Amino acid sequence: MKLIIQIPCYNEEKTLPLVFEWMPTQIDWIDTIETMIIDDGSTDRTIEVAKELWVTHIIRHVWNKWLGNWFKSWLYKALSEWADILVNTDWDNQYPSKYIPELIKPILDKKSDIVIWDRQTHKVEHFSFLKKILQWIWSALVRFLSWTKVPDSVSGFRAYSRDSLMQLNVTTRFSYVLDTIVQAWSKWIKIDYIKITTNPPTRPSRLFKNIFQHIRKSTFDLFRVFAMHRPLRVFLSLGLPFLIIWLVGISRFLYFYSINPDDTGKIQSLVLAWVSLIIAFQMFALWIIWDLINKNTKLVEDTLNLNKRDIYK
Repeated sequence: MKLIIQIPCYNEEKTLPLVFEWMPTQIDWIDTIETMIIDDGSTDRTIEVAKELWVTHIIRHVWNKWLGNWFKSWLYKALSEWADILVNTDWDNQYPSKYIPELIKPILDKKSDIVIWDRQTHKVEHFSFLKKILQWIWSALVRFLSWTKVPDSVSGFRAYSRDSLMQLNVTTRFSYVLDTIVQAWSKWIKIDYIKITTNPPTRPSRLFKNIFQHIRKSTFDLFRVFAMHRPLRVFLSLGLPFLIIWLVGISRFLYFYSINPDDTGKIQSLVLAWVSLIIAFQMFALWIIWDLINKNTKLVEDTLNLNKRDIYK
């Protein structure tokens, strides 16, 4: 059985050796352990350092393409190298490499296809109180929408089985973490998680400038992914409030009209009710359109899945 450990890199000549310091060289039930970096247009000595560390596979992007495109690069590379399990860790040494055997154990035991590391963000000392609250709210929202139990939805320390890689098709550019969770839930891919501590920070994040930028971009990606895979839930959630406003408005108008038919002072309730009804019907129409797109997407993904299994069988 082959394990590939993948690290995305962008100007990481200083932190990359830290990631490899505790990288496991032997794991029970694993015959081969290989490493892979995806260099996203680094301008420092990242490539040279990777060669000095005897990295097995090096993929280089000529310019920065963000995490979503990183995922696509190492997914196809891992499949072409016949990896049975793929582990993704981060370049800043936030995730302790020594815990990789624990991370992949549920996959080895045939209990899960994807395992996500829970950073237990409420215990991370270098996280501000605001960041802890926002992380909790965001992860709770993802759990509610996706019907999963993943406590740390944006954690990048993950293990994937080969079968899960065959089925996942990332469509977002900013990051893959939310996209893969929603897809896994939609495609009945079993997700598990484990609780592990985190290393102290080595530098600020280069993926986003602040937590608010991260939430803004992630929210946009989350809406797109859910609209693609679960359009009924998205547009029903958007249209239901307007149906309620229509019901309240029309009931209010009819109530006062039944008391005094000559009283036209409540006409604004009628206007608001019909405007809300029009918006609700628009949400319903959008749901039909997105549902048709969703059906077509599933047919395309089924074809892509069969092609992957034929190419990488």
